[in-house]
Amino acid sequence: MIRLILVIAALLLLTLLLLPIQLVCLAFGLQLQRTIPHLYHRALCALIGVRIRQVGQRRRGPMLILSNHVSWLDICVISALTPVVFIAKSEVARWPVFGWLARLQRTVFIDRQARHRTGAATQEIGDRLLDGDAVVLFAEGTSSDGTRVLPFRSALIGAVHHALGASTQQQAIAVQPMSVAYTGLGGLPIGRELRERVAWYGDADLMPHLLGILSAGAIDVTISWGDAVATEISADRKQIARDAEAAVRRMTAAARRGAAASGPIDQPRARPLPQPTAGAQPA
Repeated sequence: MIRLILVIAALLLLTLLLLPIQLVCLAFGLQLQRTIPHLYHRALCALIGVRIRQVGQRRRGPMLILSNHVSWLDICVISALTPVVFIAKSEVARWPVFGWLARLQRTVFIDRQARHRTGAATQEIGDRLLDGDAVVLFAEGTSSDGTRVLPFRSALIGAVHHALGASTQQQAIAVQPMSVAYTGLGGLPIGRELRERVAWYGDADLMPHLLGILSAGAIDVTISWGDAVATEISADRKQIARDAEAAVRRMTAAARRGAAASGPIDQPRARPLPQPTAGAQPA
């Protein structure tokens, strides 16, 4: 209980310190608006006790990151590694406190129930890519218990095609698969019996889960990066989803087996992109 109180107090202080700066950056369109959330989540992970290991190399610059999704904690972990923009369901925007924090991070909200709005969401994601952002798409469309990777959905991957279609200079957009795997809790390997203490999915209530995470102690997570591929406008979005899903499945299984090597939280060197992929016309 003492640990929980101290962590919550520190988080409130951190939020109050950085909030005015982020509001000013958003109001004036300053570049620092990308950096503040990165610093915030980096400090948040340190306060909670999240220990992040990286495997592979992430590409710098604008790209679409296709990832699996295990918990709300994924957002903190990924943001602690690099400045990113997330894609979230529209319901998140209405959540008390968390919806507000998501807006401060420039989250793109989509209405999954209204398919006629998917085009507008795709356009907004494409615009973010052209503005130089790294955009994270939890391609399963929901969170899971972390024991398996759900099928990747391809609809929003069309943002790559929108970005290329709207650009007169850019011929390819980087797409990089990423795996999130929670491997330890309180110094113990996470098996099925402990995984639900970290995974947040189904009908689990947010606040009890949040308080459980804040008081849990050390949490180990492995972030694995697959090969970044330069994707042209002719590439098939469904094939992009299948390839990314297969890569994430392999990386997640390797991390759970403990086969993945440890890596630092600091940014590794940039990965050069393979040659652009061309394929069937977008479905």
